[in-house]
Amino acid sequence: MINKIITFLCLFLLIGCQNNDIEVFNGSDTSINKLNGNWIVINYWADWCAPCIKEIPELVEFAHENKDILVYAFNFDELDAEDLAPISKKFKVDVPSLISHPREIWGIQTPPAVPATFYINPNGEIVKSLFRPQTKDSLNEILYSLQKGA
Repeated sequence: MINKIITFLCLFLLIGCQNNDIEVFNGSDTSINKLNGNWIVINYWADWCAPCIKEIPELVEFAHENKDILVYAFNFDELDAEDLAPISKKFKVDVPSLISHPREIWGIQTPPAVPATFYINPNGEIVKSLFRPQTKDSLNEILYSLQKGA
């Protein structure tokens, strides 16, 4: 009986200590283990980038239509949550925003220009990189093509 109690306590501590080491604004902090197994789309944007601002509503609509994938924004200027809050509100970035840099999670280096969009497959591999503005339809077409080929 004592062994069962000790085993239970150890298991409880292990579960309770799981790290949410990926910081997310406007969403729940997470970890790579929680992200694995999902299709993920990361969009780099900046408030000074006119094509990015035009693309944001398309990205938000794409995310709302595809609840089965994870869509994250990442601010090119690497703003912290306090500085990101008013800008996200102003430009209606209604998808979770990574505060943790994608470089630390998937090895994605900061692109030379924005907007930039990356598709990550359920194995955590970058399978598509786009360096131009996207529409909801183009994002959907690419996702469908990637999922079909997977």
